Amino acid sequence: MPDRNLRDGSAQADSLPATPNAADSVAPFLEVAGVAHRFGSTRVLEAVSVSVGRGAILGLLGPSGCGKSTLLRLIAGVEELQTGRIVLDGEELAGPRGAMPPEARAIGLLPQDYALFPHLSVLDNVCFGLRNRPAAARRQRGMEALAGTGMAGFAASFPHQLSGGEQQRVALARALAPRPRLLLLDEPFANLDVRLRGRLREETLELLKRLGMTAVIVTHDAEEAMALGDRIALLDRGRVRQVDAPQTLYRRPADPVVAAFFGELNRSLVPVEDGAVATPFGPVPVAGVGEGACVAVLIRPESIGLDETGSAAGPAGTVIAWRFLGRFTRIDVRLADEAGGSRMLQVHAAGFRPAIVGQPVRLQCRREDILVFPEDGDPASS
Repeated sequence: MPDRNLRDGSAQADSLPATPNAADSVAPFLEVAGVAHRFGSTRVLEAVSVSVGRGAILGLLGPSGCGKSTLLRLIAGVEELQTGRIVLDGEELAGPRGAMPPEARAIGLLPQDYALFPHLSVLDNVCFGLRNRPAAARRQRGMEALAGTGMAGFAASFPHQLSGGEQQRVALARALAPRPRLLLLDEPFANLDVRLRGRLREETLELLKRLGMTAVIVTHDAEEAMALGDRIALLDRGRVRQVDAPQTLYRRPADPVVAAFFGELNRSLVPVEDGAVATPFGPVPVAGVGEGACVAVLIRPESIGLDETGSAAGPAGTVIAWRFLGRFTRIDVRLADEAGGSRMLQVHAAGFRPAIVGQPVRLQCRREDILVFPEDGDPASS
C-alpha cells in the first residue's frame, strides 16, 4: 500500500530507487512555499510548495491552464507574489516582507515564444542582458554563450534567417549569457516539430548538466518531463498533486489523475470482497476500504504481457483487433469471465508485433503493476 504522503513527495514507494537530488540531503537551492495566486476572482495557484536541489532539474508538468507558467513568472519576479514565499540559495526573493526586483534575482528565463528582437543580430540578442558590462566583455560573453549552444557561426545573422531550432538555441544562449543562478524554461520545445524536439531536448539536458545549472522546465508533455527532470511536480487546477522522481510518479502515482497523466490505462470499477479486489490477474488486497465499496482498478497496457502459444499461465482471451503505432503495437484482447460476460483489455507490445484477429492468447501482469484506488481518488493499494 503506497504511503499517502507520496502526493507531496515526502516518502518513497516500496523499494523504488530515488533519483539523486541535492535537496534530499541539504537545504533546497530553490524553495517555493505556500504560494497562492489569483487573477481577479479566478484562482490560478493554491498552496503550491515545491523545491529544487542545487544543480537539479525540476519538471513542472500539467495540462494547459493549470498554473505552470504563472508559477514560473512568480519565481522570475515578472508577476507579483500575492501569498507565500520564494527563496533562492537562502535568499528570500519574495515573501511577506516584500519582493526583490526581477533584475536583481540573477534568474534566466527562456519564454515559450523565445522573444528574440527581430531588429537585432543573434549576437546582439544574446548580449542584450549584459548591457552593464564593457562592450568587449559583452561580446566575449555573448560569443561564449553562442558557442555553448552551437550557434557561434550565426552571430551576425538575424532571427528571421534562423529555423525554429536555431532560434531556440539562441534564446537559450541569451538566458545563459548572464550566468544566472537559476534557469527557468517555459515550454522550450513546444514550437518545434517532433523530429527536432527530441534532439534539442537531449542537447539542452546535456548542456544544463555540464554547466551544473539548477533549472525548472515547464511542459505539458509527460514524456518530456520524464526525460528532463530529476524530479517532477505535477500540477492540476492550481494544486500540486505529487512531487517525486519520474519512475515513482509512473509506477506509484498518488491518485488516478497522476496515473492517467503518464499514459493510457485499462480501467474498471470493482467491489471489495473479503478485503481484496478481483482482477483478471488474481485478487489484490485492499486496505482501508469498506466491504462492498467499489474501487478503481488501473492497469497500464504496457504492463501486460501477451503469449500467443496459449501455454503460459494467466487469463485466456481472444484478439479482437490490432494496430501498429510505431514504438508499439496496440492489441485489443477480449477476456471471458465466469459469469458469461466479457471485458476488453488493451495491450501495448513493444515494436512491431502483428496479431491474428480471433487468435486465442494468454495474458500476464505482475501484481505490483496493478494500481488500486478508492473512487474518491486517494490511493488504497497496489
